[in-house]
Amino acid sequence: MQGWALRWAISILAIILTAALLPGFRLTLWAAIVGSLFLGVINAFIRPLLLLVTLPFNILTLGLFTLVINGFMLWLTAATIRGFDIDGFGWAVLSAIILSLISAAGSYFIEDRMFHFK
Repeated sequence: MQGWALRWAISILAIILTAALLPGFRLTLWAAIVGSLFLGVINAFIRPLLLLVTLPFNILTLGLFTLVINGFMLWLTAATIRGFDIDGFGWAVLSAIILSLISAAGSYFIEDRMFHFK
């Protein structure tokens, strides 16, 4: 349970940092918390189906179409969660790229440190 909570905290911080970096992405603290949870749920259930359906495009673009899917997931979150605002689909894709980089860096740093302390 502790690992899940840590990943969720990293996700929330990554969303807040991404919104701070990009002018086309605005949110409230509550929207970051709820949006992070919602994004995790739709990434677990909807994203795999979209990846399967768009597999030919992913193969054709050497995986770059995944960025569009990630942007769509973020745009869907913005369309659902009040206070989680993205100005357009282009901002959603750019936000998804930045969010992925920040989340990966945060996860790497935390997991690397936790591994050394065990």
